[in-house]
Amino acid sequence: MQFDFLDSSLKILRFVNWGVEEPEARAVQHKLDQITARLSLLLGYTVPQIEIKHVTGITIALRGLGGLVFIYGSSTGAYLLMLYLAFISPMIYDFYNYHIEEPEFFQVFAMFTQNLALFGALLFFIGLNNRMPKRQPKKKGAPRSKKAAPARNHG
Repeated sequence: MQFDFLDSSLKILRFVNWGVEEPEARAVQHKLDQITARLSLLLGYTVPQIEIKHVTGITIALRGLGGLVFIYGSSTGAYLLMLYLAFISPMIYDFYNYHIEEPEFFQVFAMFTQNLALFGALLFFIGLNNRMPKRQPKKKGAPRSKKAAPARNHG
């Protein structure tokens, strides 16, 4: 699991096209537009336009840096990956916009639940990291004196 995030981040970085002409970029831009429109309606003021370049850069940074730090067993990497999953999963895998009879629904829902499982695994990792006692360095000082055991009378 640790190398999956780093590997997928490197693949995205290798094949990313920073233009909005690609169909995937247009689909994500459409979803971003929906999110900003919904936020504007909820907040009562106009939310600034989010560009696909910024979202792509942020997701690559979160996945790459989080995966790299997570490899070394740091809970900071797990928090970065959780932030990535919480940010990207509902936006990319929006199964709630599909009707249950559509064939895409199950594909998108499966990917969403997979990310949800990864989120739970990261929570489990953080819980284990916080539960394990930290090693404390041995104190160098005077050696402990051994008390002599009291003599027993067998008589």
